[in-house]
Amino acid sequence: MKEEKKSGTERTQKATRDEEWSDERLKAGLDVLPPKDLPHDYNILLRAYRGMTAELFARFIVFYADAGHDINVSLKDGSTFLDLVSRHRKSSKYGEILKQAGASGSAVDACRNLDSQKSG
Repeated sequence: MKEEKKSGTERTQKATRDEEWSDERLKAGLDVLPPKDLPHDYNILLRAYRGMTAELFARFIVFYADAGHDINVSLKDGSTFLDLVSRHRKSSKYGEILKQAGASGSAVDACRNLDSQKSG
């Protein structure tokens, strides 16, 4: 018998905020393979950002940098991971963590911000 497709919050796994994450578990996030056309380092950051609290993300970034990954990895359009995070209004902690690790935004995103200020 075929199950009905879940929608909305029914299809989302409940967040667990008090779960313990070992250093080994955090380091395992460095081994994920990216989908086609997404830079490997960008994909690692994206998955960590989506799946970790800011506190875990801060611990993870240390391992990320120590492994030699690029904190300023960019997409084909020149935008960096910090640019993506900076567009999310509830992600300021993540942005600060990235900046402390040496991340910077792109000129591409700076131009977008100026354009949106002019039109807004």
